[in-house]
Amino acid sequence: MENKIQLFEKQQVRTAWDEDSEKWWFSVLDIIAILTDQSDYKKVRNYWKWLKNKLKAEGSELVSDTNQLKLLATDGKYYKTDVVDTEQVFRLIQSIPSKKAEPFKMWLAEVGSQRLDQLQDPELSIEQAMTDYKRLGYSDNWINQRLKSIEIRKGLTDEWKRLGLQEGVEFAVLTDVIYQSWADKTAKEYKQFKGLKKENLRDNMTNKELVLNMLAELSTKEISETVNPESFPEHEDVARRGGSIARDARLKLEAETGKDVVSPLNAKSIHAVEGEANTKQIKDKSLE
Repeated sequence: MENKIQLFEKQQVRTAWDEDSEKWWFSVLDIIAILTDQSDYKKVRNYWKWLKNKLKAEGSELVSDTNQLKLLATDGKYYKTDVVDTEQVFRLIQSIPSKKAEPFKMWLAEVGSQRLDQLQDPELSIEQAMTDYKRLGYSDNWINQRLKSIEIRKGLTDEWKRLGLQEGVEFAVLTDVIYQSWADKTAKEYKQFKGLKKENLRDNMTNKELVLNMLAELSTKEISETVNPESFPEHEDVARRGGSIARDARLKLEAETGKDVVSPLNAKSIHAVEGEANTKQIKDKSLE
């Protein structure tokens, strides 16, 4: 399963792609939050509980057909969450009066079509990611760095898979080792430092942080390919060595510039800083 956060009118929808059946699974709670214009997930869960009872009483098969998958929650952990496939989403939409029903149907059809196209042409996946990041206000320079970081991260995870490591806990532990080695923070500590909760850490890194994290992950992959670690402690050692290469670069850069690389800035504050810089640039030009 490939978990992915997708956007409908800037609202997040947690999804998972099942390669075997070639179908999307969508978080029921996220769909209900959108259709009911409700941001309080306690109320969303209560609504879903009420709707399930109503549908059961009506003899609807939607509730019995609902599956569960582990999706990312607001606390940064993965929990089993009710999910539905595309066909079931359309049935769910019919049960919830909403002015967003038609736009959401169109979005849903687009998501399905895009995935099938992307399977044939991976370049389309990159183009879609660029569009999504632009919509969220990221600069072109940052987007280019982020897309490169995705490529490097995939290279590392492919290397881990080649050596028999399992996605989930093992990937998370090694990622923590890499972060700790170059940034002196675990992923959880790093997110707390930036004031994040459920947000993606890399989506909230500055350009410098992205570059050094890429160096750490690329170095880890290269070392792993050279030494072919067998035990998990050996993998941890490789992760530390890869992260240490980026740490040395970080310390040297900080010594040369007198500025910390690991920053409390997150996406929201980065956009604000960029906006102020752009405004200043426009004013300066008008004075010339």
